[in-house]
Amino acid sequence: MYLAMAITACLLNIKNMKTLSFVHSLALAIIVLLLDQLSKWSALSNLQQGIPEVVLPFMNWLLLFNPGAAFSFLAQGSGWQRWFFTILGLVASIYITWLLHKNQKDMLLCIALSLILGGALGNVLDRVMYGAVVDFIDLHYANWHWPAFNIADSAICIGATLIILSELRKSFGKSLQSH
Repeated sequence: MYLAMAITACLLNIKNMKTLSFVHSLALAIIVLLLDQLSKWSALSNLQQGIPEVVLPFMNWLLLFNPGAAFSFLAQGSGWQRWFFTILGLVASIYITWLLHKNQKDMLLCIALSLILGGALGNVLDRVMYGAVVDFIDLHYANWHWPAFNIADSAICIGATLIILSELRKSFGKSLQSH
């Protein structure tokens, strides 16, 4: 309940702002990280690996461990990929933190980067603790299944989409002004 109240307060403060301070950006990233880790803890505590539990006709809870990257890229490696993706995630997190500090006046960019930062750190933490990323959301249609994912993956995808939309909005705004 306290977490929900904190998230609501944070979102209300963000809604009334034109810029996103560095501290608010980091707070949003930490909220994403906490939600990700809490959901993974719940999955690890309540699910058996590889055994789906039906949630909705198109969604299961399915505990899986992904030692690779998105879509299990390099999952068949001999173990080197664990540390490669851990270091890559940490380097990306440092760069994103720098971008957040530099771009505080661009609220949409800061929200996007905060989502990506929280997601990246959530997956890095998994690699350090478990040697692989904990995935548990299984979307499917008939016998076709989307690769399992987690809250961190969702935050990263939403953040990346927001960056693309922001850049398209800037590009179209410039092209409309030039006519």
